[in-house]
Amino acid sequence: MKKLHVIATLLSVVFLLTSCGMAMNLTHNQNQQQTSVVLAKNNFKIVGHATGEVKGVLVLGIGNMGRKALCSNAIAEMTKNANLTGSQAIVNTNVKESIVNYVGVVTVLRVVATCDVVEFTE
Repeated sequence: MKKLHVIATLLSVVFLLTSCGMAMNLTHNQNQQQTSVVLAKNNFKIVGHATGEVKGVLVLGIGNMGRKALCSNAIAEMTKNANLTGSQAIVNTNVKESIVNYVGVVTVLRVVATCDVVEFTE
């Protein structure tokens, strides 16, 4: 009986210490910048791309920021990294959320915002 108890304890410890996790990626288009630009003519060129990344950690559901705040901060970081000058604008803003859950105890949220930077020639 003692041997069975030791084996059950060891299996429980091994199960709890393994890196079993669940990952989920969500991608959506965030058109929060209110630019009214028609890109119908060939009066622009793509001059670059910008990204912004923010991470958050939740332990037992308690943590620093929610998903909306992380998305807003990633977009703000992306806008800062775009270094807009003159007649440039941000287009095609996309946000990718990555959620990794470790044994239901620790959840890591990673949000990456990407965009294209266009410059108008006319």
